[in-house]
Amino acid sequence: MKTKAIILTVLCALTGLMFINAGLDKFLHYMPMPKDMPEKMIKAGMALMEVGWIMPLTGAAEILGGALLIFPRTRALGALVLIPVLAGILLTNIMMAPSGLPIVAVILAVIGWAMYENRAKYLPLIGK
Repeated sequence: MKTKAIILTVLCALTGLMFINAGLDKFLHYMPMPKDMPEKMIKAGMALMEVGWIMPLTGAAEILGGALLIFPRTRALGALVLIPVLAGILLTNIMMAPSGLPIVAVILAVIGWAMYENRAKYLPLIGK
């Protein structure tokens, strides 16, 4: 395995584990809420929990996408599963908590790199 492939595998494994952890927390609620969280984010989170089905759906997508992202064979599918979740994370941070944007940028870079390395697997999706 080349050095570049090893680095991508490690980064994808760490990112995948992070998403699995975030998804499990949506079901098990074991991580404490940060004390410095903006009021707008707290209100938005409470509204999403009121709906009832959005948080479990997001948690399931995070767990599935994170697990798929860990393994090179399923990495392309894992990245596709995580794209809608990442869009929500990015928009939330842009609108409510810009201090989290550097972390989001790193996650987007890892997922983008994984998608670029698996670009041949996406060609049948666009008809080529």
